[in-house]
Amino acid sequence: MFTPKYPPQDTAPPGTAASTARTPAAVQPSAPAPVPVARASNRPTVQLTPGSALALAAGGGAVVLVVGAVLVSMLLAVAITAASVAVCAVVLRSLLNEERNR
Repeated sequence: MFTPKYPPQDTAPPGTAASTARTPAAVQPSAPAPVPVARASNRPTVQLTPGSALALAAGGGAVVLVVGAVLVSMLLAVAITAASVAVCAVVLRSLLNEERNR
């Protein structure tokens, strides 16, 4: 699937080997090179009907909502953890100051 596909050897443009062995005696104006024609793809095309487009949009919206909910919950967990660590630090500081004052 990911390997390159090379054309067969017999489809190479003619004159590639002769063009390197050209003599500079008489240079003839060459005819314009033929324009390569794109081959028709044999891959199936994706056709979206209005129903499938609506289902695709709804699925994308659901994915955005789920990812957003997960990220917000992770942020909330970090905020709660930081607040609890701050409360623990204040309590420890007050306990240590109380011991010093005695």
